Amino acid sequence: MNIEEFQYTRVEYKRSFLIAPTSRWQVGIAPYAKTHVDKYIYNTRLRLRVMTDKDTGRQLLKLNKKADSVSPYFRTISRILLTQDEYKTLNMLDGTCLRKTRYYHPYNDHVFSIDVYEGELEGLILCKTEADCLENLLRISPPEYITQEVTEDLFFTGGNLCRTTQSTLQAKLATVTPA
Repeated sequence: MNIEEFQYTRVEYKRSFLIAPTSRWQVGIAPYAKTHVDKYIYNTRLRLRVMTDKDTGRQLLKLNKKADSVSPYFRTISRILLTQDEYKTLNMLDGTCLRKTRYYHPYNDHVFSIDVYEGELEGLILCKTEADCLENLLRISPPEYITQEVTEDLFFTGGNLCRTTQSTLQAKLATVTPA
């Protein structure tokens, strides 16, 4: 295990961006990716996640809780790593799911996570980046394939996207004006 696997609660400073599916975002990505299968548990702020390394098949099972925040740019996130049995038990709870593949793009001394969504969210590609504090986060210049920042748009949060239909997604994307 690495040190990150022992961190249970931290402040997450994050920005989110839209990527046009026709852009050249694949240029420069790292040679590995992970699939994420997320289940957002009804009437909670809990997310059950299975992360699978595409190259090794190694899985990480975890339960996350994101606290409410006064800013869309930061929030406290708590995490518990789970055993297979714990995951099976929690997965019996009602919730809505989403699936995505996450790619990584090192760019200007930052890592940009590129999420390509599947199922009802096919056609949606979001890019996220994090920093150690708000000041540093706001200084980050995103790659040229970014079409618009959506950090402040609650539509593009996982808790909303897991309930979004393809028609609702397409209607929303039609209203987005490229930067």
